[in-house]
Amino acid sequence: MKGNPAPPPREPQRTAESARELIELLEVLWERGRDMVSSTPVSASQLRVLYSLDREEGISLRTLGDLLGSAPPSVSRMCDRLEALGFVQRLPSPVSRRQLELHLTVHGKAYLRDLRAQREEALLAVIADMSPTSRKALLRGLTGFHEAVGGGGAAASSPARTPLKDVSSA
Repeated sequence: MKGNPAPPPREPQRTAESARELIELLEVLWERGRDMVSSTPVSASQLRVLYSLDREEGISLRTLGDLLGSAPPSVSRMCDRLEALGFVQRLPSPVSRRQLELHLTVHGKAYLRDLRAQREEALLAVIADMSPTSRKALLRGLTGFHEAVGGGGAAASSPARTPLKDVSSA
């Protein structure tokens, strides 16, 4: 039977603590990236909307609410704000006159592209300071984590789930 041997009792706990600390550091880097991209205030919730629309172009408010686990009125208000900022537009659905589709505008797509570039630049600066052995270990660990999260369910087939790149030579 193929499987991983049982880890020592404290190993998962130490790993989870290290991952939590890393995520907290990444949050600082992420915020720094957002500040560098635009003076336009986009909340974390609004950013989740932009990411969702980037992956699922043309979805309805109801579908977006389901994706985010949010009530339709709050999703509608977030989209109102994003529309006022010029990041999102609502268009009539070609399937139903009663539905609207949500789309990122050119401005919204540019914002995400610039944000991702800033964040990747910040990550590359840190990764460049790591030894080649540490970079390879990080890639192996992140790949394993990615596979465990994707696990072959619906989330694994999402277009947002792209393979991790080997940056050990960066």
